[in-house]
Amino acid sequence: MVDPLNISEVKPLRLRRGWRLFLFYSSAVLLTGVVTMIFADLLWRTGWSGSRTVLLGLFIILFLLTAIGCVHGVYGFLIRLFGTQRRITGLKKFRDQNISGVSTAIIFPIYNEDAVRVYEGLRATYESLAKTGQLDGFDFFILSDSTDPDKWVEEERRWHELVRELDALGKIYYRRRLFNEERKSGNVRDFLNTWGRRYRYFICCDADSIMRGETLVDLVKMMEAHPTVGLIQTVPALVNAESLFGRIQQFANRLYAPVFIAGLNYWALDLGNYWGHNAIIRTEPFMQFCDLPQLPGRKPFGGQILSHDFVEAALMVRANWSVWLAYDLDGSYEEAPQALIENAQRERRWCQGNMQHSLVLFAKGLRGVSRLHLLLGIFGYLAGPLWLAFLLMFNWIYWYQLSTGLSDIPVQPFTPYLAHWSGTEHAFLIFVICMVVLMLPKCLSLIDLALDWPRRKAFGGLSRATLGVIGETAFSTLHAPLLMLWHTRFVLTNIAGISVGWATQKRGADGTSWLYAIQRHWGHTLIGILWGTGMWRLEPSLFWWFMPVLAGMVFSIPISVLTSRRSLGLWARRLGIFLTPEETNPPMEIVSLRSRMKIHDLTDDQTPRGDHAGLAEAVLDPYVNAIHVSLLREKQLNPTYAEQFTRLGAGTDGVRALGEKLLCEGPEKLRKPERMSVMADQRVMVWLHQQAWLRPEEKLAPWWKAMIREFSQRD
Repeated sequence: MVDPLNISEVKPLRLRRGWRLFLFYSSAVLLTGVVTMIFADLLWRTGWSGSRTVLLGLFIILFLLTAIGCVHGVYGFLIRLFGTQRRITGLKKFRDQNISGVSTAIIFPIYNEDAVRVYEGLRATYESLAKTGQLDGFDFFILSDSTDPDKWVEEERRWHELVRELDALGKIYYRRRLFNEERKSGNVRDFLNTWGRRYRYFICCDADSIMRGETLVDLVKMMEAHPTVGLIQTVPALVNAESLFGRIQQFANRLYAPVFIAGLNYWALDLGNYWGHNAIIRTEPFMQFCDLPQLPGRKPFGGQILSHDFVEAALMVRANWSVWLAYDLDGSYEEAPQALIENAQRERRWCQGNMQHSLVLFAKGLRGVSRLHLLLGIFGYLAGPLWLAFLLMFNWIYWYQLSTGLSDIPVQPFTPYLAHWSGTEHAFLIFVICMVVLMLPKCLSLIDLALDWPRRKAFGGLSRATLGVIGETAFSTLHAPLLMLWHTRFVLTNIAGISVGWATQKRGADGTSWLYAIQRHWGHTLIGILWGTGMWRLEPSLFWWFMPVLAGMVFSIPISVLTSRRSLGLWARRLGIFLTPEETNPPMEIVSLRSRMKIHDLTDDQTPRGDHAGLAEAVLDPYVNAIHVSLLREKQLNPTYAEQFTRLGAGTDGVRALGEKLLCEGPEKLRKPERMSVMADQRVMVWLHQQAWLRPEEKLAPWWKAMIREFSQRD
């Protein structure tokens, strides 16, 4: 596929990509080769064995992954220092592009989310876009997959309130699927099958996404300027973190990501990746080429592809459409989990999705760069069990040496420049090299910050940013062993055939209780104590070398609890540590969101709602019932509605019988799918509203009598 407008740009990109790939990965391989030779020499000096061969193999894999991360930092730093035109925002002047008449859908797939947060994020994005004067070219869609009846009713009610407040009828739409299949990717596909042909592009957001209006307009202009581009992924900045854990993650994201992503763009260029949200996608090729297949075999490896985004980008590239990372485009934001355990729950889902990519890796027709993206994602989770295997193998070798009483057989090293070094000095050299490789990208990120005065000021100054890096590094040192154990368990459970469920992501900063932390971390603590005891008995000097790994395990419970605390996060902020630009100089969209959320905290009724309160509201409240019924009637215009409704397992007569049972016996006598079937039938919902208010009390279940009294008192 050739773009006649950009032929002078596409050819140099294709010619340069191979050279860049070779140069980038050769640097990582060369670095790994040098250090591997030094490590192999250390093993050689103490006598070779089969276990040492395994240890060397594990070292090569782990160090190569670390070297690739380091090289990303080095190349990214150089790119940011000297500049480059080989990026989507620099290939062509795009801001003068005329986008009148171009239609774009902004979609928010949600699943049992906090409706207030979702709609206020959408409001902030909508109002920011309106200020650009380009609002006419965009429509917003809430695509609900919620399975909680209360969430369903609240989403509809708040949608109507938002449309009324913004005067956005015909601009903001709400749709809830009747049948939730294939999770988020299925939700997006259902939307595209119904509405996709109306829009040239769609921008996929997450439930916690916020985007600046100018950024949205720029994305559309870039797509218009480059007709061969199928997808442009922004780099979302983490915002609104309050807990200590959240603020550390947010700080690391904002400080390190610019350098790392610039390095990623260096070798990926127009064969980039997709992260599932905050990206603009050309609708037609996505619908044509990115319909995901079912993987062969049983779950968790077979079936539906969980991490669909990587695969969709690979399919787009296979069809000769470009995929770019707009790493220098600001105005894209998201939120993240606020505690270790919630973060691990998200990692569990991502781990299974990335492990599934092992079945996609050798799919016919994929480009080599796409296979690299998939492979790096897989090893991002395999690194944990590989690191654990490396540590255990090292312990085994040391224990075997002591238990057998065999002494080392000294031989001459095959690296002459280390001939006069002792074994301890030799090992310390390898340790120093590994630490330099790990820390170099962070140091380069600080240097990059120091060279940019406005950005340096936004982080609270260089000294505070340096303290933040030290604190983040200390925390990461303690957190890494926990991730190692978690990832090992995730991989092993996948191999054992245990699949992850579909749970709502916890996004708040409520804090982790001590009891919950004990339930989730007691195994980590026990492993750390037993491992540390064994190391001390084996060799006290070796114990101290392992102390950073063991400390993270032994103190996992207090680490998890304390870092989840909002009070400690606010304390660090008052000290000026872990500051980010969105805290020191928050953009208008973030300010709007925060102020609106505070208003809700002050004005919304915080009284806990009883079971089935949403169902009662949809039946008894004429305002809510009218909204619910009108949306159901509109849904009937969808040609797939009848098929989906049939799959719920009941026709209208059967649903009417369920409605009668609901009135006479109460909602607790119906199974959840039966209650959802009742709520999905507009005729029955109208009938229920009438019957609930007209029937004598003796013909209603006690639950309904209580709800009617509560509703009457509320009025």
